[in-house]
Amino acid sequence: MRRQGVSSPSLTPNLSISVQDLKGVGPKRAEAFARLGVRTVTDALYHLPLRHEDRSHFRPIRDLRPGFQETVVGEVKGARISLTRRRVKILSVIVGDRTGSLVAKWFRQPYLKNRFPLGKQFIFSGKVTWGSGLEMMNPDYEEWDAGEQVHTGRLVPIYPRTEGLYPRWLRNFMKGLIATWTQSVQDFLPQEISRRHVLMALPDALRAIHFPETKEEAEAGKRRLVFDDLLLLGLGVAMRRQAAEAEVAEVITGRRELEQTVLARLGFPLTAGQERVLADIKADMARPRPMTRLLQGDVGSGKTAVALLAVVHAVGSGFQAAIMVPTEVLAEQHYLKAQALLEPVGVRVSLFSGATLGRERERRRRAITTGEVQVAVGTHALLQEGVTFHRLGLVIVDEQHRFGVKQRAELTAKGCYPHTLVMTATPIPRTLALTLYGDLNLSTIDELPPGRQPVKTQLLHEGIRLQAYQFVMEEVRKGGAAYIICPLVEESVDGDLKAATGLAAELQQGILQISSVGCLHGRMRTEEKREVMNAFRNGQIQVLVATTVVEVGMDVPRATVVVVEHAERLGLTQLHQIRGRVGRNQTQAHCILIHSHHLTDEGKARLQAMVECTDGFQIAERDLEIRGPGDLFGTRQAGLPDLKVAHLLRDAQLLEVAWREAFMLVEDSPDLSAYPLLRDTVRHRWEGTLGLASVG
Repeated sequence: MRRQGVSSPSLTPNLSISVQDLKGVGPKRAEAFARLGVRTVTDALYHLPLRHEDRSHFRPIRDLRPGFQETVVGEVKGARISLTRRRVKILSVIVGDRTGSLVAKWFRQPYLKNRFPLGKQFIFSGKVTWGSGLEMMNPDYEEWDAGEQVHTGRLVPIYPRTEGLYPRWLRNFMKGLIATWTQSVQDFLPQEISRRHVLMALPDALRAIHFPETKEEAEAGKRRLVFDDLLLLGLGVAMRRQAAEAEVAEVITGRRELEQTVLARLGFPLTAGQERVLADIKADMARPRPMTRLLQGDVGSGKTAVALLAVVHAVGSGFQAAIMVPTEVLAEQHYLKAQALLEPVGVRVSLFSGATLGRERERRRRAITTGEVQVAVGTHALLQEGVTFHRLGLVIVDEQHRFGVKQRAELTAKGCYPHTLVMTATPIPRTLALTLYGDLNLSTIDELPPGRQPVKTQLLHEGIRLQAYQFVMEEVRKGGAAYIICPLVEESVDGDLKAATGLAAELQQGILQISSVGCLHGRMRTEEKREVMNAFRNGQIQVLVATTVVEVGMDVPRATVVVVEHAERLGLTQLHQIRGRVGRNQTQAHCILIHSHHLTDEGKARLQAMVECTDGFQIAERDLEIRGPGDLFGTRQAGLPDLKVAHLLRDAQLLEVAWREAFMLVEDSPDLSAYPLLRDTVRHRWEGTLGLASVG
């Protein structure tokens, strides 16, 4: 039996008016609000405090503690304006109670003097210091008998700051906004869900999270808004999954003889993890609806081999396959692997990137269109309108976190609902994976090929970096090869950051002069990159100095050491990807992270995690702990709406509850027509991305 849909705060038309039209805002403040992502009344209602300061406890002046934030009630005993040596005006207001006195001071605000008439009682909140006596610098203040307090004497909201919106003005504005506009908020949440999970009504939750009476009330308001965030996210994902399952795709069964031939050419047996994932992919492609599968696995786990075997499966049934990657370096790498493996068995492979120009570009485009080319490997150039496919059956998107959903949709639109496999070497904890890619089936390769040894990682202070290059020289003498990663291409105003071009020349002329040193960076022409990469692969270059362009795509098994300059400047998952360039055979490999004197706590935590963890899933967990999911997985690049309040890691328990409710609602009413206000809110939050169900 269908459940009765009851609304919760839906976006009624008057909540969509511009904040600029509200009293006291105007064009300049509207610009400041826009920098915070606030453009409408609804945006303003969801412009939530970063935290609340408890200013409700009053302390006698004699008990004030220097160095602490304190709140005090006192009578104005006097006020005067003085000048510093640099002619800066200081307003000093003498405040007293029965236990003592203090001086409240404001710099460059002499006009405030008239607000403090003698004998009037005020509440002051601020940090206490000790000068010639007790002082408060730039405290918040309110009249003792001014009615409901906003800035003192209560739990006070502390909002995100930006130039042009002063804290006192913003709090007064938000107080009026909440009092006036929450009356127009309709609750979109079905009442039975609210009752089942003991959730506040939405208007009450908004009031509670901005100006709560107690900490418990603030937490209750926050819990409701977190639930909303997660439910709306879950509903969008559930609707995308449902839409994908309604589409019809070609059934692909493959050709066993061709696949066995290619397997034999690989030169190594598949791991159990690879075999399991490949079976998942084949089962998906055998069904008459589009495969939408996410394949994640650590660096070096063999995702590319699985992807190429999936390509062979599609080609064996007479279909084309497209492999899209974010960089030309990675496109070249995949192309060379696919060409070496597939062309000897009669499968034609073509590379199509921004570097493919003129007549050659047109020739390759035509070969893809006619079906002469069965496998197209390329960058975003594959998205261009001129590239059409004869019979596209499989789309593979590698390093998918670098592509937006719309880009993936453009590629899949070139086929009639082709099967889609997206891959990432940035492992995601399962709960987050189900959230971020809940409309994709998830496969994980959770083991490395036999014989691989974990890369040994060590930290080295920049003052003794010479040791790192001496070690590189030793590895080269033993027949190995090395990467040296440098954040910048040329010297810049960033001062002591080593630049790839300069460092390569310095090393070639100095400590590494008996070896061949090459340089690779993103500003080089494609042909230059290709020459350098080929020389490094075949041993003509023993040491490759490069920017993070080699983060993905370089596969040179003889490389045994990677040195990362200014490692503290890079993110944890990026460092793990770079480390993955070595340790790709049975030889022990090494990663040396060179860091500067000045390390933030976060920088120390990242580098220490690299030393302690070699498993990509552990790295992902540590990165979440350090940075949080909002930074690690930008929801916009993942094609998901921004979370206004929820934190995917902190709110994991509530996430599971909201997720279950979301899928039950969609099962009950697939288009949410039984819950019109909830349906409208989902559409507004997802802003048109629900149609991208087939690519996640």
